[in-house]
Amino acid sequence: MAEVNAKGPPAEALIDIPLAPNKKAPKRRYRRIRSAPAADSDLGPHHQHDGSLPTNFEVILKKLHPSLRLVAIFLFVYLGVGTLCFYLVRHQIKGKKTNGVLDAVYFCIVTMTTVGYGDLVPTTPATKLLACAFVFTGMATVGLLLSKSADYLVERQEILLVKAIRGNQKANALAITQECETKRIKYKCLTVLVILLVLIIVGTTFLKVVEKLSFVDSFYCVCSTITTLGYGDVSFTTKGGRVFAIFWVLAGTVCVAQFFLYIAELSTEKRRKSLVKWVLNRQMTKLDLEAADFDGDGVVDAAEFVLFKLREVGKINQEDIKLVMEEFEHLDVDQTGTLSASDITLAQLPENGK
Repeated sequence: MAEVNAKGPPAEALIDIPLAPNKKAPKRRYRRIRSAPAADSDLGPHHQHDGSLPTNFEVILKKLHPSLRLVAIFLFVYLGVGTLCFYLVRHQIKGKKTNGVLDAVYFCIVTMTTVGYGDLVPTTPATKLLACAFVFTGMATVGLLLSKSADYLVERQEILLVKAIRGNQKANALAITQECETKRIKYKCLTVLVILLVLIIVGTTFLKVVEKLSFVDSFYCVCSTITTLGYGDVSFTTKGGRVFAIFWVLAGTVCVAQFFLYIAELSTEKRRKSLVKWVLNRQMTKLDLEAADFDGDGVVDAAEFVLFKLREVGKINQEDIKLVMEEFEHLDVDQTGTLSASDITLAQLPENGK
């Protein structure tokens, strides 16, 4: 086991355990560690300091994560370029057509989501190659939507879900945030399930009313669409249907993919919690004691024990500990084994910079 060299006991850097001088050591009491200062003073993008939800749409837009803005721009460019290209070659695409521009946007959506109904298909080598290029670009776009947009939107709904579960119980923004953090995966899975059910109901109703399909065919079309199966025997054929499909197909396919992703995360989270429970309940051995003695002084203090347990449950590894201790040694300019305001000031001087 590699030892982590430190100039002082790690306990002084993490946990303060005061003992009364010249008296029998009392039961240890751990001082709560203050949270690290956040980059933004707000508790999160989904609520304000007073715990109220933002009601101004402009405020929500300003708080959009830069990566989410990037996804929105990429999607806009993809649809814009795709619409232009497929509109120019619209005569080389056969199938049920309504409006040139609308059909081009609709074709982009069913291509990028890999639904591919078959109601519009390219007929020439040039348009087929163009479709091949756009399907790969579209899959990348959907991947970005899954990793950025869906998470962002679902996390916003978590707050509303927690408040709904609490009912009339009053809770401040911090309490709601803590509950979301504790049951994050569970709430995400539940939230996206609710959204998915709403999309299925809306899609089935729309197909039955606007596209004049039977209930079974409407539900069948919804299921084959959101799972990207897309047999093509039933699809959106009217102008109103394709306008609806431009938004609904994208939302539905992304939502289904995100739902199964959260199911997998929920299963992984349960296994992780089982591992944590096993690690915390098993008895400590002499070998464990030696492994937990990071500074090699023959004894294990509270901080070393915490680090050892965190490493056992997979929260950190030996390399993480080594990097943190190297950072500590860099900041400990006076080599006392503790950090003070003067150490931080001296460490920021140019001659002491890394």
